[in-house]
Amino acid sequence: MQQHTRQEKIEALGRVIDTLDILRVKCPWDAKQTNESLRPNTIEEVYELAQALLNDDDADIKKELGDVLLHILFYAKIGDEKGKFDIVDVCDALNDKLIFRHPHVFGTVHVDNAEEVTQNWEQLKLKEKDGNRSVLAGVPAALPALVKSYRIQEKAANVGFDWEQPEQVWDKVDEELSEVRQAIAAGSEEEIEAEMGDLFFSIVNAARIYGINPENALERTNRKFIERFNYIENKAKEQNCRLKDMTLAEMDSLWNEAKTALSASR
Repeated sequence: MQQHTRQEKIEALGRVIDTLDILRVKCPWDAKQTNESLRPNTIEEVYELAQALLNDDDADIKKELGDVLLHILFYAKIGDEKGKFDIVDVCDALNDKLIFRHPHVFGTVHVDNAEEVTQNWEQLKLKEKDGNRSVLAGVPAALPALVKSYRIQEKAANVGFDWEQPEQVWDKVDEELSEVRQAIAAGSEEEIEAEMGDLFFSIVNAARIYGINPENALERTNRKFIERFNYIENKAKEQNCRLKDMTLAEMDSLWNEAKTALSASR
């Protein structure tokens, strides 16, 4: 890959901004877009980038990064049209925040590891709001529940609200599992849902403590399940069978076969 200079990078970004300015005037679709109309597309683009990252597909990552960048520039353009802010203001605010939140790089604060950087980061975020915001206020309400629970626990841990020993989390998981079983025995759907939520939350906490991102872990399992289930479907078709006509034992046999065959193919 050709290594580009700083000036080339600036010019490339400038060309995209110029193109967007033209589209905003001359393209009927681009001209009518608002923050509200773009928002669903932005969410979709971020998910597509996330998928490209999971696939470790450099060509696709480059493409999806471009799509996400377009949306960032579009929102900045709309802000400029409203007279509220433009891309320069966005970049300046970001740069100021990065410098403020990295006193160990741009100041005199000393840190020994990444964990200390994260802890300082959370404290500095509170100072930016004069200490009026709560520790958890920065967790977006619209985050998917799995991601949100991880971020909640991460932020709480950064201010010291965490298990003293990693092994202690398993006592909590066992406790929550027991309460789920009790709720099921009682037959209360509302209570089962509440206890299931507590169990999920404790498992996410366990993942965090052992350095595992639960979103990535669950997606890995999702993809593994899809791959194995597709194997069962294909084998059933080869045998001129429909899945719903097969016994559970027959499908389970194919499932075990899939585990062996797919592992060997890697």
